[in-house]
Amino acid sequence: MAESGLAMWPSLLLLLLLPGPLPIAGTEDAAFPHLGESSQPLLRACPLRCSCPRVDTVDCDGLDLRVFPDNITRAAQHLSLQNNQLQELPYNELSRLSGLRTLNLHNNLISSEALSGPSVSAPVPPCRGSGCQPSDGDLPPHLWGEAGTQVRVPPQQPAEQRWPAPRRLPRLRGHRHPQPLQQPAQLPAAQPAALTRAAPPAGSPANNLISKVPRGALSRQTQLRELYLQHNQLTDSGLDATTFSKLHSLEYLDLSHNQLTTVPAGLPRTLAILHLGRNRIRQVEAARLHGARGLRYLLLQHNQLGSSGLPAGALRPLRGLHTLHLYGNGLDRVPPALPRRLRALVLPHNHVAALGARDLVATPGLTELNLAYNRLASARVHHRAFRRLRALRSLDLAGNQLTRLPMGLPTGLRTLQLQRNQLRMLEPEPLAGLDQLRELSLAHNRLRVGDIGPGTWHELQALQMLDLSHNELSFVPPDLPEALEELHLEGNRIGHVGPEAFLSTPHLRALFLRANRLHMTSIAAEAFLGLPNLRVVDTAGNPEQVLIWLPPTTPRGPRAGGP
Repeated sequence: MAESGLAMWPSLLLLLLLPGPLPIAGTEDAAFPHLGESSQPLLRACPLRCSCPRVDTVDCDGLDLRVFPDNITRAAQHLSLQNNQLQELPYNELSRLSGLRTLNLHNNLISSEALSGPSVSAPVPPCRGSGCQPSDGDLPPHLWGEAGTQVRVPPQQPAEQRWPAPRRLPRLRGHRHPQPLQQPAQLPAAQPAALTRAAPPAGSPANNLISKVPRGALSRQTQLRELYLQHNQLTDSGLDATTFSKLHSLEYLDLSHNQLTTVPAGLPRTLAILHLGRNRIRQVEAARLHGARGLRYLLLQHNQLGSSGLPAGALRPLRGLHTLHLYGNGLDRVPPALPRRLRALVLPHNHVAALGARDLVATPGLTELNLAYNRLASARVHHRAFRRLRALRSLDLAGNQLTRLPMGLPTGLRTLQLQRNQLRMLEPEPLAGLDQLRELSLAHNRLRVGDIGPGTWHELQALQMLDLSHNELSFVPPDLPEALEELHLEGNRIGHVGPEAFLSTPHLRALFLRANRLHMTSIAAEAFLGLPNLRVVDTAGNPEQVLIWLPPTTPRGPRAGGP
């Protein structure tokens, strides 16, 4: 098959296949290096109804265009045609715009046929001379994140959370173009992303109509680092083993929101982030991942992975995998033989019902484990299930069927999420040794004050946030951790707050007592003495407006709390 006309622009940042802008934070100067500099009034022609704020920028966004605009200056480097009704790409016009660096065709009616283009008989000559652009992918060093950068995945559900980004991966936090080329921010916003969001914002239309990438269409884009093909109609037959094989610099590939049933073949070794969320993938085969040995993030949320979706050895080629995102599949157990260097396993909204003693021994370096909204019951969580996870810092077990705290929790935990279970008691033993824990959520359980054993909070010396909201507490639990700064007690049955309620928490900053059974004089006048840092007392939603006596560091006297 003839090679695509796309080959005429090897340095073009390929956005014409994409539904949205390049989602990298802090790249305003990268995508638009001219911005921020002074400019003289433009004495040149501009396409009808479009705007041309800079000599190299043409904005034809949202004009309901059905044909490609004419009279575009040859000096154009940045051309936005998003939110129109274009169906074809006139290669005779595009080939004239040899200086294009970004071409945005987000939300048009472009089909696969529009990508085929005319054939070319000779390779594109290499760029030489002072006017050439760098050949290292055209992304300056400041686009790259430092170790520890937070990447977020799309916040479509509470359980899709964050993980630390490894060195030299793009900061996928959310990209904005400066005026006038306004484009929607791509990321929460995972989306990794933090992937923040690798998919378009919620509510975006199914942007283009691409069901196939013609053979050779990407053969000359050897400097391409990010390629976004999400929200199209791609099927397995629309991609072949050569589709991505020439992209020797590719690091981010987004194929989410398509109709793929398998992982694409021919993935390049340089690939660091592969987003396959919201497809129809039923099984992951190791053979499809052999080429992508450098993969750090694999996002497979909202597919159709069942009990055999990730067989033992499927991920063996990915020895450096940092994050595995499996949100919203049908997995009934933790996948076996995971890569040993895995740091984040994101597995909420599946069907996992048990944790055995050896289910997590293959991943001793995990720092984040998210098993929220599965089917875990206390009787089926082995007391040694977490024993190898000495590096674990965040554990999310929210939305399961636990009736008591798990035993053997890693002592290095910083965050523990146990809300929306069926906890009926708290005992000191499971919390023993958690002297680095900073956040503990026990909201939406069935706890009463009498169910909290003496000394339960004793070893939680670093605890700053405690959420006991929506339980069955009738008064403030005693002997709370000294370091506590934020205490959530809303939605309980508290009818009285005595003068000794907060003697153990001198650093308290925020107290939430909303929707309890408090009346005007339910809170003792001395209750907040000795709390110089107290800034928030929320008593809204109680039967009466509550009288609150402020600490002596503020103007003395009572104030009414409430809505």
